[in-house]
Amino acid sequence: MPLKKLEHVGIQVKDIDASIEFYTRVLGLELLERQGHVDPNLKLAFLGFSHSDETVIELISGYNPNLPTEGKVHHIAFTVENIEEEIANVKEHGVTFIDESITTLPSGSRYIFFTGPDGEWIELFQK
Repeated sequence: MPLKKLEHVGIQVKDIDASIEFYTRVLGLELLERQGHVDPNLKLAFLGFSHSDETVIELISGYNPNLPTEGKVHHIAFTVENIEEEIANVKEHGVTFIDESITTLPSGSRYIFFTGPDGEWIELFQK
């Protein structure tokens, strides 16, 4: 499978503004982008380093109001060039898809989730 890189790690948060403030002030990350979602309950923020093409953190609010003390990492995402081709590749391995179809964000990026062997969420992400 021609994965290109680790795209981002999605972290569920209760207060997206407080989390943005923490990650920028305490860790020195930069707010790269805020965006809505096709689900109006969700808010997304991507943080990283503007001078680098490194993996970023995706903050997700509105997904689950009852966050556990541990295990807030929602998913890991991998960049792909052709999402349809990669979906066909992983289907050959009998994985279980969480999403029935590809979601297209307002930015035009597209993604789909499937599960790993322990139920962890894995995302294929195409910009």
